[in-house]
Amino acid sequence: MHLNPAGRCPNNRGQLYVVSDGYDLGVGMLMHRATPEERDTMVASIGPFWDANETWLVLGVGLLLVAFPKAHGLVLSELYLPTALMLVGLVLRGAAFDFRVKAKTGRKAMWDRMFIAGSMLASICQGWMLGRYISGFGEGWNYPIFAGAIAVALPMAYALLGATWLVMKTQGELQEKAIEWSKIAWAPMVLGLILISMATPWISETVRVRWFTLPAIIAVAAIPITSGVALLAVRLLLGTPAVRGALCWLPFVLLVLVFFLSFLGLSYSIYPFVVIDRLTVWQAASSPESLKVILIGVCVTLPVIIAYIGFSYRVFRGKAIELDYA
Repeated sequence: MHLNPAGRCPNNRGQLYVVSDGYDLGVGMLMHRATPEERDTMVASIGPFWDANETWLVLGVGLLLVAFPKAHGLVLSELYLPTALMLVGLVLRGAAFDFRVKAKTGRKAMWDRMFIAGSMLASICQGWMLGRYISGFGEGWNYPIFAGAIAVALPMAYALLGATWLVMKTQGELQEKAIEWSKIAWAPMVLGLILISMATPWISETVRVRWFTLPAIIAVAAIPITSGVALLAVRLLLGTPAVRGALCWLPFVLLVLVFFLSFLGLSYSIYPFVVIDRLTVWQAASSPESLKVILIGVCVTLPVIIAYIGFSYRVFRGKAIELDYA
């Protein structure tokens, strides 16, 4: 009996993490372009959400450990160093976020730099980890190059996501800057996405077979076509007055759609593998009894987490207001 109630949970949690924490990592990387006053507003725009966003990372790693212990051991042993560095970056962000509140005027800029550095370090490490994971931790000169390309492309994607978040959450001069930042980040992000999409089937024969065989190629083609239309719509919207008003939310939502489609394509490309070409879902899964317990836990905790996060987004909807620590 193949019972796998949590079979796709790590991928789903990873998708939610990349989208939710991705935009606040992007905001963090963009802070070096802002004035001290604008940095306060940028922090205020992510303040109610950034800590809860990282819940998906903890949940994903926890489910990977309990539901797929063999995959957990393999993945983290291969990615031990970048995982440690990513955690250093996240700790730097967390410390800087809190300490900048109490810091004297002369030292506040130092904590801002720590927040920026932590955001950049975490983003680069996540890109490298994603690149190594997609390639199945292969050996050879081409695999590190592929991982390095994603380590560069993912921060650009986060920066674009963060900039469009600021377009949605801010107004006035900072919103104008966010629109310009979005335009600057759009081209590198699209170029990186195209190059990685071209390199992925080259780096993995499994992916190449999945993508370029009939009739699958007809269905798979819908993903890049839809993503391309969404990205083009984002760029066109950024050049219109409507993005400063009623449609300020649309570029961000379209980018979320692009991220969703990218993960849909990734999930299709590697399934049923948890680690491509090395471990399938069935080989890596815990016993059916353990998975039943996990299923009960997920059914209890997941709705609570979703409800809490949904409630926080509802309460703090609208434009970010002036930062106040009183």
